[in-house]
Amino acid sequence: MRWLTLAVALSTLWIAVWIVLPPPNYFLLRFAVGAPELAAWLIVASIVGLALAFPRVTTATSARFAVAACIVSLVLAASVFARFRSTSARFDEATRALRVEPGTPLRHSRLSFLDLFRGIPVGDTRVTRGVVFATPEGKPLTIDAYQPERAGPHPIVVQIYGGAWRNGAPGEFSKFARWLAAGGYVVFAIDYRHSPQWRWPAHLDDVVAALAWIGDHASEYGGDTSRVVLLGRSAGAHLGLLAAYRPGPLKIRGVVGFYAPVDLADAYRHPPRPDPLDIRAVETAFIGGAPDQMPESYAAASPISYARGHVPPTLLVFGGRDNIVERRYGRQLRDALVAGGNQVAYLEIPWAEHAFDEVFNGPSSQLALFYTERFIAAVTR
Repeated sequence: MRWLTLAVALSTLWIAVWIVLPPPNYFLLRFAVGAPELAAWLIVASIVGLALAFPRVTTATSARFAVAACIVSLVLAASVFARFRSTSARFDEATRALRVEPGTPLRHSRLSFLDLFRGIPVGDTRVTRGVVFATPEGKPLTIDAYQPERAGPHPIVVQIYGGAWRNGAPGEFSKFARWLAAGGYVVFAIDYRHSPQWRWPAHLDDVVAALAWIGDHASEYGGDTSRVVLLGRSAGAHLGLLAAYRPGPLKIRGVVGFYAPVDLADAYRHPPRPDPLDIRAVETAFIGGAPDQMPESYAAASPISYARGHVPPTLLVFGGRDNIVERRYGRQLRDALVAGGNQVAYLEIPWAEHAFDEVFNGPSSQLALFYTERFIAAVTR
């Protein structure tokens, strides 16, 4: 039993240390993403480990190691929740200008401890998958549509997946889409072509084509094309910001960017350290060359290039520990949008890594969900 207790304690510690350590490679990135979001489970495991090991601490060396490991794990996991209140207060201030109509169905709590363990109930929706909206160069591109049960017309949220422009599918983050649909939105999760087979601007062309299709077919799904919000993650957030900031087939009421690349040339010249994805290789595959070779393409493909013009209201959500798209890029885009006289809310979750909302019921995702809902409700009211 004492060796089993030690194994559990060391395993818990191994996961917990990635709450603070930067991941040196893609394999360990998964631990860095998940560890803060599983903090509640790590606290439970640490307490159980302490309860099992402490009675033997004076007689067994393994028990002393187990107690030490559990204490360190407990402190690291608890640090996530220790910063939650102050982070929420900053987010309240950042979103103070948002006005939501009374009676709008919204999540009531920034953090539900029950949801941390059971998951977030997403409600009933109607889902239509795999609708082909375009076939550029013979490549079928599809849309998944999520509809509220009640009759429309409803505001529209267009969800764009990430994946470094080279992988992903519309079916990702379906729990998030179903949550929004249950709250009264029609969600269209769209597809686009991937690098390196296709280069910039094919990905954005596909997003624009999807928006045109939505403009023609939204009414069939109960969607209101006068109230459209774009929401993307990582590479999808980058494409969403570009589609919102440039002329397109639909009027965009607002755009939500989760950990979005915003200045591709700067990211190429100053990659993160460590660099688990090899940012230069990712961007070269996306654009087709380096910034010195293709400066105009890098500028055209960077959302920050358009920030000083008149653009829709923007919500930016970044992880304070993001080792793929560093938080400084979110701050830079926020400052550029403010300088251009645009409405922007910038939310930085200090303990979160890139793709933190892969764990839909984690503390970071719950916090982001609370404010994202309010932003969408405010710009579509």
